[in-house]
Amino acid sequence: MSEFENMNSSAEDEELFEVEITDSIDLHAFAPRDVKTVVEVYLDEARKKGFQIVRIIHGKGIGVQRETVRKILSETEFVKSFKNAPEFSGNSGATIVEFV
Repeated sequence: MSEFENMNSSAEDEELFEVEITDSIDLHAFAPRDVKTVVEVYLDEARKKGFQIVRIIHGKGIGVQRETVRKILSETEFVKSFKNAPEFSGNSGATIVEFV
């Protein structure tokens, strides 16, 4: 388990999320303001657990979350590549990430 902390809130209303680290994370469970922190922490924890490939589910929508996720991925040194998930696994609503 890993804790995701809402970095944008004050100490009084700080929220902690306990999430089991698996090879997939669904960002629909998190507030949009927390997505950047959640993705950064998730990537680090998933790598530490030994996953080589993970799936980040961000949804299709108009692509805002997808672009946020992909910007983070492009700036993460241990990310080897990323692409849309296959059709049966989320297509453009999810991104498959491969670690170095």
